[in-house]
Amino acid sequence: MLLADFGTTYCKLLDTLQDTHPRIIPSRDLEPSFQADLATGHNAARRSRRSINELSALARGGRSLIGSDSFVLLDCGSRDLKFVRFAGGKVADMGWNAECGASMGFTIELLASYYRLDYAAMEVPKSGFSVTCGVLGMSHIFDAVVQGSTEEEAVARFVRGIALNAHRFAGAPEELYLSGGLCANPLFVASLPCTVHLLGRFVLLEGLRQLQEKGI
Repeated sequence: MLLADFGTTYCKLLDTLQDTHPRIIPSRDLEPSFQADLATGHNAARRSRRSINELSALARGGRSLIGSDSFVLLDCGSRDLKFVRFAGGKVADMGWNAECGASMGFTIELLASYYRLDYAAMEVPKSGFSVTCGVLGMSHIFDAVVQGSTEEEAVARFVRGIALNAHRFAGAPEELYLSGGLCANPLFVASLPCTVHLLGRFVLLEGLRQLQEKGI
């Protein structure tokens, strides 16, 4: 069975009959006729025979991967933020924010490319900008540079602001499980004011795999 997490900028694929590991391909590289058997993500309904909600896939994947009955899992993607909170082995709360998290991950990736920055080599700044939207928040970077900050300093403050906003959105937990592409961004991870456990980019795929294995 072909499983797919159709992200805004990247698609994660797993063929349960052939693949030993999931694959990642840019969403723009998908053939127009590409179809998955079971999928989640913003293009899932159009590109699959059966689709499920992203929060449902996130919750199932997190429950499978995390060895605890109570936890908060935050997914930071290119386009939005999602979180689920488990208590006593059951979903206690969940949320999806496509506005205050608008294009957050995509903007962070775009900034690194434009300014030729290495997030692994950047220090966490003492303070972050008040950022509630990836796109609109870029104005803080331009203003800071005009006022004498280096581009690296300004972008670092932007990333920390994004991280603080994401942490608040998830309920400001002391311990957080993180999924999505920003798991690979050391500056973002270090800017989160809590203990962070990285789950990587395939948690939603794991949720689909759980559905497929149980025949649901």
